[in-house]
Amino acid sequence: MVDDQKEKCIVLSETSESQMDCESGSRLFSKEGKSKKFWRGVKYQLVEYHTLPAYLKDNEYILRYYRSEWPLKQVFLSIFYIHNETLNIWTHLIGFLLFLSLTIYTAMKIPKVMDLQVVQQLSNMLRSTDLSKINGELLNLPSLPNMADFHRFKNDLKTSLPSVDFLPSLSGWNGLELIANCLPKQSTEYPAKDCILKSVEGNMGNSAHSLPNEPVTRWPFFTFLGGAMFCLLASSTCHLLSCYSERLSYIMLRLDYSGIAALIATSFYPPVYYSFMCHPFLCDLYLTFITLLGLASIAFSLLPVFQKPHFRTLRASLFFGMGVSGAVPIMHKLILYWDKPVALETTGYEVLMGAFYGIGALIYAKRIPECWKPGKYDIAGHSHQLFHVLVVAGAYTHYHAGLIYLRWRDLEGCSKN
Repeated sequence: MVDDQKEKCIVLSETSESQMDCESGSRLFSKEGKSKKFWRGVKYQLVEYHTLPAYLKDNEYILRYYRSEWPLKQVFLSIFYIHNETLNIWTHLIGFLLFLSLTIYTAMKIPKVMDLQVVQQLSNMLRSTDLSKINGELLNLPSLPNMADFHRFKNDLKTSLPSVDFLPSLSGWNGLELIANCLPKQSTEYPAKDCILKSVEGNMGNSAHSLPNEPVTRWPFFTFLGGAMFCLLASSTCHLLSCYSERLSYIMLRLDYSGIAALIATSFYPPVYYSFMCHPFLCDLYLTFITLLGLASIAFSLLPVFQKPHFRTLRASLFFGMGVSGAVPIMHKLILYWDKPVALETTGYEVLMGAFYGIGALIYAKRIPECWKPGKYDIAGHSHQLFHVLVVAGAYTHYHAGLIYLRWRDLEGCSKN
């Protein structure tokens, strides 16, 4: 019985001055509640850096709270424990759930940036009770309205007909001209309200004719979303399971590196495809190059030597180099579409995304801030956690850039290039 109890005693460190006495420890456990037993058991299973097997030694500045070769059941349950991988697991698990939600939302709610049904239902929309407010505004206008009245009227019209914001031709309305042309026609047979709304309908109809019949293909955008979800889920799984055994750690780390390469490569798909969709040769050239580069990076990351801690800087440099290569198609886009605001807008998002990834890679490679105060950031705030947060922020920024690309090509297609 005593031998069994000794086998169950787990000490925090082999070099600790006061090791736990098995029999007294058993008596102590018997006097505590089940909850305290559970958490004390978890606590004593966490070990220090110098007691780890070689394959788990990655960051010498994280000194404590390691899981080491736990039973598989306990490894899975450790997702709810407090240790130095807890936030590594949850930052990317939450990121995965975020992008899963964004993917579902995009598929269901954004079939078209400007849905042609809005135009088809225009007649019903113009007869809605929302127009009562506009009618009241028109009746209160003086015979020679001032500029403040026009601005007020335009704001009320946009409130009642919010869909006009989707139509670029309506965003530049001259309210003065529109109302001035209609007010002289005011009569019981043809009130100014009808005149103005007829003008709105005609303008919307003209805009509808300029829209492509079908929305632009979505597969490049969903390829990026798939790459992001794969990266985030692979990373979270890696941090959860790698402590089980050397063999599983070997597999998980390669899955993690492959996920990073997949995220970077698929991030190119929306900007390259939608920027050069009207130039098929350039589009195919850039997509082929980044796909081959991504596959090469994945193949390189599968090499056993790539896993060793002293290759940390090389790993970060490889992935950072993949990201920097995206400057070429971005600059090319700016040259082709220098006169389009959408080119600058999307580039701004892409620069911000690159900044998030670049800063994250630098923090990861230099082990900031734990290298300054070893042991202080064991649980929260160390470099890998910050890297995870910046990766999610960069991917989320890129998602918004992708929506702008979709809106641009849905509205214009290739007709205005």
